[in-house]
Amino acid sequence: MKRILLFSSMFALLFLGACRGGAAPMAAEAPADYYYDSAPPMPGVAQESSADNSGSGGGGETRATSVERIVIQNADIAIVVSDVEGQLNEIQVMAETMGGFVVASNLYQTYTNNSVLVPEATVTIRVPAERLDEALDSLKAGAIEVRNETRSGQDVTAEYVDLKSRLKNYEAAERELSRLLENAATTEDVINIFNQLAYYREQIEITKGQIQYYEEAAALSAISIRLIAEATIQPIEIAGWQPQGVARDAIQDLIYFWQDFVDFLIYFTLNTLPRLITIGIPLYLVFLGGRALFRKMRGNKKEEPKVEEKK
Repeated sequence: MKRILLFSSMFALLFLGACRGGAAPMAAEAPADYYYDSAPPMPGVAQESSADNSGSGGGGETRATSVERIVIQNADIAIVVSDVEGQLNEIQVMAETMGGFVVASNLYQTYTNNSVLVPEATVTIRVPAERLDEALDSLKAGAIEVRNETRSGQDVTAEYVDLKSRLKNYEAAERELSRLLENAATTEDVINIFNQLAYYREQIEITKGQIQYYEEAAALSAISIRLIAEATIQPIEIAGWQPQGVARDAIQDLIYFWQDFVDFLIYFTLNTLPRLITIGIPLYLVFLGGRALFRKMRGNKKEEPKVEEKK
């Protein structure tokens, strides 16, 4: 009788977890750049409101309106600088000063149009989301030219709330299974309950990691920066000769030629050609009539009989 009650409780628990989770408990996939970190959640991200904490803990009762919006903001920027290595160091210092850090950096060599070897770099930093505009303004202030700037925002409030609901369900299942494990009477019961308990504990750790990812991604915005050397964008110049000027003039002359040619075709089609047609058709008809008359007269001469002279 005791085993029947034990397995009935386990079945009810699993059924309740499946209904609240919406399906068989599966670990939600983290984004591509998902990572685990033992550090506590970063400050400044949304937390659940007191109205949500006072609820029964059911997944269906949690609403996106009970938490602040969770928005992940990122930016990409390409700037031209006079000193690539110096600017790279300044960016690293700026990120740390703002309370962020450098995710990755890469300094490499590239060739200019004049086949001169110059440095170029890419760096990705994270800064507090509320200081994203300040960081971008600082980057543009130290640049000679801004080649490209892109900002993006991803609202993950629904995913965040769903993960919080799943975590509550998993933790409730863990507590119930722990209670059943303490009261298990046989080795078989202990093994079955322990396997279920290990599964739910794994889901709890995975879900906590995903929640932490969203909190940190929303609290710290990522900025991907490309540093282009000023020499890379300089025009080609050889002993005072700038071939780009010759190329520009050649292209301009080609454009002028096609403009004049198209103008000629339009003028010829609408003006000259109709005049030639109105003059040419009558002349051609006169030519045909004259040729016909000439042939007729020539034919009549051939048909005249020859008169023999009398001796």
